[in-house]
Amino acid sequence: MYLLDTFMVQILEHTKITHSPTLDTIQMVEDSIRKAKEIVSVAELKRRLPRKVNHNTLKIILVYLQKSGKIEFTPEGVIWIFAPKENIDAVLNKGRTWD
Repeated sequence: MYLLDTFMVQILEHTKITHSPTLDTIQMVEDSIRKAKEIVSVAELKRRLPRKVNHNTLKIILVYLQKSGKIEFTPEGVIWIFAPKENIDAVLNKGRTWD
């Protein structure tokens, strides 16, 4: 995974940031990745988005989502890995039972 992280940092360094993505755009990308429930390539993600997003803006969003622990990069694309607090609480409250 380190190579993929380094690769994305290199991409961002070569991308001139002229503006920041809006919260609405970030949430739209989050929702599309979460609903995919599988590894999705960046090209496929762009096709699945409800509206067009500039490629450089999408790269910025993907790096942000990875740094915030919501997605992970794979050689095939990106995948949603974030578990909401409610899911974690349910697992912790259930505990382990020994037979």
